[in-house]
Amino acid sequence: MGDADNFHVVLRSRPGESNEPLESNFSYEKKAYPTETLSSGDLLIKNRFLSLDPALRCRMNEDSGVQYIKAWELGKTVDGLGGVGEVIASADSSFQPGDIVTPNFEWPWELYFVVKANTVRKLPEAMTQISPTLCLSVLGVTGLTAYLGVKEKGHIRRDANQVMVVSAAAGSTGSLAGQIGKAEGCGKLVGICGSDTKCQWLTTELGFDVAINYKTENVSEKLEAVCPEGVDVYFDNVGGSISNDVIRKMNQDSHIILCGQIADYNKDLPYPPPIPTDIEATLKDKNITRERFLVLNYQDQFEPALGRLMELYVQGKLKVKETIEMGLENAGKAFVSMMKGGNIGKQIVQVTR
Repeated sequence: MGDADNFHVVLRSRPGESNEPLESNFSYEKKAYPTETLSSGDLLIKNRFLSLDPALRCRMNEDSGVQYIKAWELGKTVDGLGGVGEVIASADSSFQPGDIVTPNFEWPWELYFVVKANTVRKLPEAMTQISPTLCLSVLGVTGLTAYLGVKEKGHIRRDANQVMVVSAAAGSTGSLAGQIGKAEGCGKLVGICGSDTKCQWLTTELGFDVAINYKTENVSEKLEAVCPEGVDVYFDNVGGSISNDVIRKMNQDSHIILCGQIADYNKDLPYPPPIPTDIEATLKDKNITRERFLVLNYQDQFEPALGRLMELYVQGKLKVKETIEMGLENAGKAFVSMMKGGNIGKQIVQVTR
């Protein structure tokens, strides 16, 4: 299979369950190139792109706290929830060298590696010509999470003039969820994010009616001003005090899409994290639904959902922005930046051209 330099990202240390991740938790190291003969059904992959996702933070702990993904092992290669690679050599008749593939689930932060062909899928040529990284955002797990979260838990009704609020609205999932909510019929769309640049992007390009900068504005007061009619749907990516402010403004029989709790990812808490007594009372008194959403529970809907996402994207109703960090050696740096809100849209690492 030839020979070449190979590198991978290793978990050097754990930040601790209640600390922010650091670049020093990761190391970039040389490793052996896969020189063994491929077994039947194997593919040799050259990595092109990595998907970075906030949910990976739990894998830095000794116990991930969730059943569907394992904690990373110290001294071992880090793997993420998505990526794009090129087939270099194939021992499976369904794949040829040059094919562009993406994983069904996990993807190593490594330059060259061998995988079983049944763990990846070939990207359609039409997608690779537009942008292969679409499978990491709107046409991947991120898009599916946004679309199915809104569809299954949002209860949006056309012509009902519902108000939808999205937290972490300038992130990869939040930005899509808001646009999907608008496309599906919500009447007013409010995004909460952490910079004026992000706010401007939401309102000028993505169709949000209002954007709130939680770092410079009082979220509770601003919601009172812009949502006098209350809030009907809340796509919750952050938890914490921001979510408490939104919940206090929610209407009777409204709905929370509990997608992520990034405000509490660096705290030693169960998932979903506990909420204050007054918020619990509000949920009960107003009959507000707040059920954890896990996209993997809806795999039977992935195909039609991806079809709808492609339709919305082609129609120009879903716009995608990427923050790209160059080089596998900078994956740890990009992850730390993302966890501090340094990205707009989808955070991606471009491993090779």
